[in-house]
Amino acid sequence: MPVLRDAASPEVPDADADAETEAVAATAAADAVRAAALLTWGERVRRDLPWRATRDPWAILVAELMLQQTQVPRVLTRYATFLTRFPDPATCAAAPPAAVVQAWEGLGYNRRAVSLHRAATAIVDEHGGAVPADLAALVALPGVGPYTARAVLAFAFERDHGVLDTNAARFLARAVAGERLRPAAAQRLADAQVPPGEGWAWNQAVLDLGATICVKRAPRCDACPIRAHCRWRVDGYPSPDPAEGSAGTSGRQSTFVGSDRQGRGRLVQALRTGPVEVTRIADAAGWPDDPDRAQRVADGLVGDGLAEYADGQLALPA
Repeated sequence: MPVLRDAASPEVPDADADAETEAVAATAAADAVRAAALLTWGERVRRDLPWRATRDPWAILVAELMLQQTQVPRVLTRYATFLTRFPDPATCAAAPPAAVVQAWEGLGYNRRAVSLHRAATAIVDEHGGAVPADLAALVALPGVGPYTARAVLAFAFERDHGVLDTNAARFLARAVAGERLRPAAAQRLADAQVPPGEGWAWNQAVLDLGATICVKRAPRCDACPIRAHCRWRVDGYPSPDPAEGSAGTSGRQSTFVGSDRQGRGRLVQALRTGPVEVTRIADAAGWPDDPDRAQRVADGLVGDGLAEYADGQLALPA
């Protein structure tokens, strides 16, 4: 039967509790040292990008949508020009969708242009023309997912949210967790790693680290500012790489040449010069011998709001 201890008798130390407390303290200390090193490095090497020189939520939302699946150099060629034409949500919402698609030329994935126009319309109709500073309201905007919403909060409003993209996910899986991460756990860890009051600087540093040092293949560990505090390195680089298959990391994209995406791009580019006769859709898509495939792709553009049929023609949306 259990031994009854007098209320006045001393408590027996709980070795497991003490060990757990020490482990938590050690983890917190490692996180603090890692954060300090990464913030110092980020301040020193931060890439000079135009969307980092503003806290305008609309300008940052535009940048984040442009940067989805498009490399920075291509975005740099269009960003300033686009904002000159559409400097705020009201201007964008007042323009026809075709004008936004026209201005999106060169960025690819033209569906994002339609989503941005719809988001601008929602911002005007539901938020008085001001980009909301609330996570749920941002996620509710067309084309704005959890990553983009948190990016706007961190980079425009300097909130302490963890911005979780492919680059950030690699950093978390390798350096912090030392293991593969599922989506919910990755986002919790991303949020927990942000030093209080450092949401803007921290996320910029993490993204730069993932883009230039903690890259997918052949990471430059010798140049890493937090190599002494990287779980994967300290553990001896066990296989598989924790970043492989972790939340936020992307798989290999399908080949573009010969794909439906290529045909969509050709069609949209043709539509930028004017309507295309329905009988010429196959030629415009680059598949003169496969009209059924071209028609399917054209119907997909219409379904995505990128085009519309009128008077026997396919055209950008009015």
